[in-house]
Amino acid sequence: MARFAVELVFGPDTEKRLGVRPAHREHIASLAEKGEVLGAGPYADDTGALIIYEVADEAALKELIAADPYTPANVVTEWKIREWTPVLGAWLNG
Repeated sequence: MARFAVELVFGPDTEKRLGVRPAHREHIASLAEKGEVLGAGPYADDTGALIIYEVADEAALKELIAADPYTPANVVTEWKIREWTPVLGAWLNG
């Protein structure tokens, strides 16, 4: 399994994004229940968000991003994907 830090940069249409947000959060919650999302949440300034995924590979990650309601709604201007290798932290103690 690989871990990915994915930064979302929100587009300018806040009203549209907030309309889609419940479906997006439901999608992310379902992935968290399956262990595919380790953590997620918006930045305090509401310009974007960070989601930590644990999936087989980048192809699997891109499938999950494509299925995210934010994608077809086009409310995210950029999905910055970085494979991440944590070496310290509470997530590693389990």
